[in-house]
Amino acid sequence: MAGARRIDDFGGVTLDGDAIAAAARALDEAERTGRQIRLLSETYAGLTMDDAYAIQTEWVRMKAAAGDPVIGWKIGLTSKAMQAALSIDIPDSGVLLRSMAFDNGAHIAPGRFIQPRIEAEIAFVMRTGLEPEEISAEAILAATDYVAPALEILDTRITRKDPETGRLRNVCDTISDNAANGGIVMGAPVREFGALDLRFVGAIVSKDGDVEETGLGAGVLGDPLVSMAWLVERLAARGDRVEAGQVVLSGSFIRPVEAPPGSHIVADFGSFGQVECHFG
Repeated sequence: MAGARRIDDFGGVTLDGDAIAAAARALDEAERTGRQIRLLSETYAGLTMDDAYAIQTEWVRMKAAAGDPVIGWKIGLTSKAMQAALSIDIPDSGVLLRSMAFDNGAHIAPGRFIQPRIEAEIAFVMRTGLEPEEISAEAILAATDYVAPALEILDTRITRKDPETGRLRNVCDTISDNAANGGIVMGAPVREFGALDLRFVGAIVSKDGDVEETGLGAGVLGDPLVSMAWLVERLAARGDRVEAGQVVLSGSFIRPVEAPPGSHIVADFGSFGQVECHFG
């Protein structure tokens, strides 16, 4: 599409270290206080994707230094509709931290998130790490310990619409904000997955007993394994990798479902399993 940015056209890092650290601190304060900050793309004119990933990395470093270690990765913007909304033609990625993991059926305390929404995904838990030079569907499956039905809890530490200019956030705001990741709820492990075609694994997602969204794994770049391969290559380009034991959320195949206080969210994946959570 015209004007879209690809993985090799992120614009380079234009912010200095002080600005990157200041942006990361602002995101951290927003999470702690529950008060969203204005668009970073407005605060820092000309913000690039490389800048955004640098801010994300610094925020994750701060969290890890405070005792909240990395447990995996999330892949976002995997559907054509979401990519079109942000005028890009590639996914983005974020980091999963230990504090983001919730048990299946969890009751989430009021105020834990600022503006939560839910997406349904297939999670991969890795038995071994993944290297880009050997990446293929077969290699990904061989490296996977198990897969599982999952809910991603999206949250936004950055406002969706700038209060001063009225502009909507762009992909650089989303990436800076850890690809809008807030939490993950995983269902029971599925260990017999070798014969499964993940394109046809899907879910019926309900809120308070009413069906809100349905979708199939094929909504994730055509196949969640394609999404996984994209992540491995993106991380390798920046000197990182998917490690053994890590969780990877492969991307949503539904539109985000708003989850205001009092919501009970259930994703029924049929024979693949069920995952749910309650918002206080």
